Amino acid sequence: MIETPGLPLTLLAFVLVIGPLVFVHEMGHYLAARWFGVKSEAFSIGFGREIAGWTDKRGTRWKVGWLPLGGYVRFAGDMNAVSQPSPEWLSLPAEERGKTFQAKPVWQRAIIVAAGPIVNFAIAMVILGGFAMAFGDTRTPPVVGKVVQGSAAERAGLQAGDRITRLGDRDIAIFEDMLSYTRIHPGEATQVVFERGGQQRTSPVTIGVDQQRDRFGNSYRIGMLGIARGERVTVPVSLLEAPVIAVRRTGEIVSMMVETIGQIISGRRSVKELGGPLSIAKVSGEQITLGPEAFVFLIALVSINLGFINLLPVPMLDGGHLLFYAIEALRRRPLGPEAQEWAFRGGLAAILSLMLLVTFNDLGNFGLWRSLARLIG
Repeated sequence: MIETPGLPLTLLAFVLVIGPLVFVHEMGHYLAARWFGVKSEAFSIGFGREIAGWTDKRGTRWKVGWLPLGGYVRFAGDMNAVSQPSPEWLSLPAEERGKTFQAKPVWQRAIIVAAGPIVNFAIAMVILGGFAMAFGDTRTPPVVGKVVQGSAAERAGLQAGDRITRLGDRDIAIFEDMLSYTRIHPGEATQVVFERGGQQRTSPVTIGVDQQRDRFGNSYRIGMLGIARGERVTVPVSLLEAPVIAVRRTGEIVSMMVETIGQIISGRRSVKELGGPLSIAKVSGEQITLGPEAFVFLIALVSINLGFINLLPVPMLDGGHLLFYAIEALRRRPLGPEAQEWAFRGGLAAILSLMLLVTFNDLGNFGLWRSLARLIG
């Protein structure tokens, strides 16, 4: 039976995930700017018409927009999309101009821009480190406990007791390394390196495909070798070890994202698997019904996603700004306003196209296109 959390709970869960993460992201920009003496004119959570807000003693307008799909900090002097000096900026009094974003050296501007994604990664690491301390760290040796009959592992000649050391281009240190690799490579032909009787062997293997459906009706293609793990070892994690584990797990998640994007670009994975805000809302509603641990872990994953996506070198995103600052640092002068303007237009077009694509995918996953086809037919 398919379970659904209902629209009100889904919307509440979505706001509880996106709202705080957008807030801490923009707060990263705000605090870094304040540290370097840049005045912030507005701090907004959400876009569109203001539904609530106030102005603090520093002149910053704190407000909430009616569309909770993002947010922004507007710094003093941001008079154009590329933050380039303009006649209006040059006409400001020297003291006021010194508090604007453009007046700061390139390294300070880079830190202000990078602070948002950095805070997103930091929040995720705090959550993952807390989970490690609460539940321990699982370190199962990559030893085959049992081979499933008819599986990819059996066809590759693996046997119980074999110790897997490498799968494809990834070294395997623990059993979980193998699981994370196989899950995102369904149907892919590769090689497995393993030890048997003190000797190293290599065998070709085509990772199996398991079509799974969860209790919410979502369908997934999962890669599987078809082997059971040996004895699982969970060790306690100290306060000093927790940050190391958190960084490692965050790195693993980012690595998986990079690999998945590479698969989509190369055509090995369908663009239909890309999801947007509607998918996040749907998953948020599902995870909140599974308990606080599942929901908080989702917040960590979404926070990593926000940090990672914002660092992509696409104009309009934080990574695009950082790319321009890197060029400015190398050239000792910024790119011309016209070049930056065209780059930002291209970045905006790319982002809008991506939003249309993921929204189309989300509506398809919700069954809208099938319903319309049945009505038309």
